[in-house]
Amino acid sequence: MVVSWNGRHLLPECLDSLLAQTAYPADLEIVVVDNGSEDGTPEYLAAEFPQVHVVRSDSNVGFAGGADLGIAGFRGEFLALLNNDATLAPDALERMLETITRPGNERVGAVTARIMLAGAFLARRAVPGEAIPAGSYRSGNLVLEPAALSSPASFRLVNSTGNIVTRGGRGQDRDWLRPEGEESRDTDVFGFCGGAALLRRAALDEVGTFDASLFLYYEDTDLSWRLRAHGWTVRYEPLAEAVHLHAASSNERSAFFRSHNIRNSLIVMTRHAPVGLALAAVARQCAAVAADLLRGQGRTAAARARRRAVAEFFRRAPRSLRERGSLWRDLPRRSRRAVARGLTRRAEQQPG
Repeated sequence: MVVSWNGRHLLPECLDSLLAQTAYPADLEIVVVDNGSEDGTPEYLAAEFPQVHVVRSDSNVGFAGGADLGIAGFRGEFLALLNNDATLAPDALERMLETITRPGNERVGAVTARIMLAGAFLARRAVPGEAIPAGSYRSGNLVLEPAALSSPASFRLVNSTGNIVTRGGRGQDRDWLRPEGEESRDTDVFGFCGGAALLRRAALDEVGTFDASLFLYYEDTDLSWRLRAHGWTVRYEPLAEAVHLHAASSNERSAFFRSHNIRNSLIVMTRHAPVGLALAAVARQCAAVAADLLRGQGRTAAARARRRAVAEFFRRAPRSLRERGSLWRDLPRRSRRAVARGLTRRAEQQPG
């Protein structure tokens, strides 16, 4: 399943990679959820990809709402998710299916792929105060710039080997910006990355699907937490590779991204995290708001987005607390302790 909004230009490569899969091609149903696109996506798909089933939404309901629309009519045993700005290696679905159906993996609720950033990169030292070029990334005191794959010094970068939660209460991609070959080997990861994953329908029937109110960002972490709480696990399959044209379908430097990312992180932590971790996440964002104002930066777009996110979180806090109670009320206390122990262990393995 692919959720797309105004992504007509991205869909050919994405869908071609799905059509080229080696895993049970006769049984593979490809679904594109069109989130009220205004770029002619439905007409384009009807003309160029008639074998693809299109589910149309009248408006943009975000990744979470779009995924729920696609799942609603799905009756298969396993459901694959792929970002519209990503492609799968031909054997990726086969590898994930092998993992989730392996004897002993009956309680694996999701398998997450190894997602690589598109292209290759070179590293150089960052210049203090510089604005890094488009398509580049900052990692510590390094700038990682796009380079030709043929360059002897170039290397590929990892986007995700699953999702984790840090000690500061942040959800993030495990191994983000690590050079290829240095990524984690542990196949037990806290959560799946919705950019390229395989979900078990029976697990979704038990714990529910995505929360449409989150719209975009943290919806996979939220669902992963519910899977863990109900005794399902998540596996990372390093041989299932996806390549991601990062942020091609959303701008991670925008106020929209910042606002939804911060708001949803606080909602998800309030719903699920141990009290100390949830309070730390809220305190960190409140401190950041205060710092923006004290530094005289309160009028920047980033600062306004943060304030809006924190305000929306507090307005929603009573609902989030009720959700916390209802989500955990009927589960044994040992379930919460087990998830918290696993969360702490994985957080300590990653820089927070």
